[in-house]
Amino acid sequence: PSPPQHGLVFDAGSTHTSLYIYRWRADKENGTGIVSQVEACSVSGPGISSYADDPAGAGASLKPCLDRAMKIVPAEQQRETPTYLGATAGMRLLREENSSKAEQVLAEVSKAIGEYPVDFRGARILTGSEEGSFGWITVNYLLETLVKFSFAEKWEHPQDTEVLGALDLGGASTQITFQPGVPVEDSNTSVFFRLYGTNYSLYSHSYLCYGQSQALKMLLAALHQASSSTPIKHPCYPQGYQENITVAELYDSPCVHAPSSASPGLVLTVTGTGDPAACDTAVRRLFNFSCGAQGPCGFNGVYQPPVRGQFFAFSGFYHILHFLNLTGGQPLSLVNATIRQICNSSWKQVQELFPTASRTQLRDACTASSYILTLLLQGYKFNITTWPSIHFIQQVANTDVGWTLGYMLNLTNLIPSEPPTAGTELPRSIWIAATLLLAIMLILIFCLLTATCCHRNSSGYEQL
Repeated sequence: PSPPQHGLVFDAGSTHTSLYIYRWRADKENGTGIVSQVEACSVSGPGISSYADDPAGAGASLKPCLDRAMKIVPAEQQRETPTYLGATAGMRLLREENSSKAEQVLAEVSKAIGEYPVDFRGARILTGSEEGSFGWITVNYLLETLVKFSFAEKWEHPQDTEVLGALDLGGASTQITFQPGVPVEDSNTSVFFRLYGTNYSLYSHSYLCYGQSQALKMLLAALHQASSSTPIKHPCYPQGYQENITVAELYDSPCVHAPSSASPGLVLTVTGTGDPAACDTAVRRLFNFSCGAQGPCGFNGVYQPPVRGQFFAFSGFYHILHFLNLTGGQPLSLVNATIRQICNSSWKQVQELFPTASRTQLRDACTASSYILTLLLQGYKFNITTWPSIHFIQQVANTDVGWTLGYMLNLTNLIPSEPPTAGTELPRSIWIAATLLLAIMLILIFCLLTATCCHRNSSGYEQL
């Protein structure tokens, strides 16, 4: 068998970057054997969009993980190892804010990766639709709902197998992708794939600024602008918690707009009040749930057909609820009760409950979990009946779930649009008949050649 091949994909998110190292058997039909994750290397420091004023620093930050990859991928294969960098919502925001700075960051990360002996195929900013779609491919590829290698050693489309929807929550955006039961009415949210000879018509949308970190920033900015007093009272922070933040730090994103009267250097004091009802109200104000006359929608007037089928929720959805031990299929009533309890806890109590957690995790436990619940129930329109269809997961088959695997599968053509061609086995009787026919034809040809030669010899004798 041929040695396994490798692929590298950088996930350059808004808050951090990770390098995923993949491996697959090269001798499988069309290279579509199981793609396994060898390692995930977390890049130290913030996301590459944070290096807007130090682009070279973005490139330098990737090198330790690239060095690690060079120890894993055999030296003789490195130059044939496809390598990609995909940047998501953090860089989409930076491009909106300052496109030249975004280009400089991409140029520096490309330069850094280009110094390594790999088949570097570029660094680019993914669209929200691509991010959602590639996450959907990853989920369904790993679960073998698109194609599977049968016991008969043939690639087959699984019969009576429903594809799963994908729910992704990053730092700056959130994506929902699924196969609806009705035609998608809005072309902006319609995605079409032909995978392994099967057509998939999907609904997919990405909400920029509604990732976890940007949503929490929008919430704090709204509380600041609604507050006429100092300190700012934050109903989602634990009672007894206090921090200072400057106006410049609060309004450092295109997702929030500072009031004209605010001085960038002004220090704001924020204190937690631990009020679950007020927290819920404040979070809901981040959304516009009115659909108007255009039909069914998610939020902010974006068309969305009713959710259908099973869903895998990953990235931020998983990490936040896993922190509260709520990723085991608990009923919605228990999820609500647990979040209400954490939102009622004081700063001292949450420190005692989670002694090993970071200060930021403890501060945001109530805010982030309340936000997730509002996003899923009021935003994406899940309810008590459809809640059990959401499965909060981090990995499938020891592979992290996210957009990176789907991105690599798509760009390396490991997922063809048509099913692999299979050899057709002929019945034994046909092989015997074909062999006899070939033997008879050879005998006839030999007899014809012999007769021709004899005729020529007799003609020559008569002439003499």
